[in-house]
Amino acid sequence: MERVAQYLVVVYDRERTDGSPVEPGTVARAMGRSPSATTEMLQRLADDGLVDYEPYEGVTLTDRGRERATELYDTYRTLSAFFEEVLELESPEREARAVVDTVSPIVADRLDALLLEGEESVPVQ
Repeated sequence: MERVAQYLVVVYDRERTDGSPVEPGTVARAMGRSPSATTEMLQRLADDGLVDYEPYEGVTLTDRGRERATELYDTYRTLSAFFEEVLELESPEREARAVVDTVSPIVADRLDALLLEGEESVPVQ
């Protein structure tokens, strides 16, 4: 399942910010992949029923794809915040995308709770 989760997160994020369909070039740039490699993956995702893909038009998440992407995106946001706020990484979004499908929901929930706990302890000025 090479990079499937990463592609779903990118498509989900771009649909939320830019609307759909999401242009394949936008996905390729976000993933740091060639247009041909991106097209191949988008076709695989379409074959798996996770996206609707029209060449040169763009990609849209199916209901099944959106459900999976929503779960992944929540974990991605938590990881991005953790990598930025706690680990102070230079590219927290890229790092989060790279590991989003390797972190269980339990770990993501606990990281989220840890981050929220840290917010509550900061005095309001």
